[in-house]
Amino acid sequence: MKFVAIQGTRLELQQIAGPADKAPLVFLHEGLGSVSLWTQRGSSWPQRVCEATGRAGIVYSRRGYGQSDAVPDVRGSGRLAPDYMHREAGEVLPALLDALGIARPVLLGHSDGASIALLHASRHPVTAAIVMAPHLMVEDIAVQAIAQATGAFEAGGLRDKLARHHADVDGAFWQWNDVWLSPGFRSFDIRPDSARISAPLLAIQGLNDEYGTMAQLDELALAAPQTVQLRLGECGHSPQRDQPEQTLEAVAAFLLPLR
Repeated sequence: MKFVAIQGTRLELQQIAGPADKAPLVFLHEGLGSVSLWTQRGSSWPQRVCEATGRAGIVYSRRGYGQSDAVPDVRGSGRLAPDYMHREAGEVLPALLDALGIARPVLLGHSDGASIALLHASRHPVTAAIVMAPHLMVEDIAVQAIAQATGAFEAGGLRDKLARHHADVDGAFWQWNDVWLSPGFRSFDIRPDSARISAPLLAIQGLNDEYGTMAQLDELALAAPQTVQLRLGECGHSPQRDQPEQTLEAVAAFLLPLR
């Protein structure tokens, strides 16, 4: 296990070796994700993507997730503000890329990580961005699903599953759950930000996504007409888990002409 200190916070980091003549992939996890949660059924999906595309990779856990430093008093003074994704995209991620000497990455984000990728790409140079199940705005379906997750966590089943991946499982869950269910977060809307993106975009979403409708991809295509879309059948909120082969093929084909 490796760590990097960013703005006084120790972040869990995994580096995947690859050639230096192509922009590296930077993987941005979902709201309850971490470095280890990219691995499913014993297979590291970031490793597979890097091998399929011939690129190096960076995987990290945001503060409060995985083995990264915890957030003190996460339900009080440390509670996430509604602009937490903007801050990650505009402050933490640029500092991390600078520390690692990466100038124009390929960002690959899932859910919250996809929104962070879009926000970063709207203000910083990137080679491309790949977004899986992005949130451009808050839909009722997402709020309802997250409210249901509250009960699953308090009942213990979800907590036990997440505890295998987070050093501070309560902090990881409540910082995500509290901000998404807060009244202030209902106005989250990054469609104007997405309209400033000039880099190539690939957007992937499952037709059975329990956290968002196809309006997310529709709105992204309106904001950034260069967006290539993939809408997957028999797929929920996590294309890399529900349809890993189709998702991997689409990512590899999209990145093939890019350096």
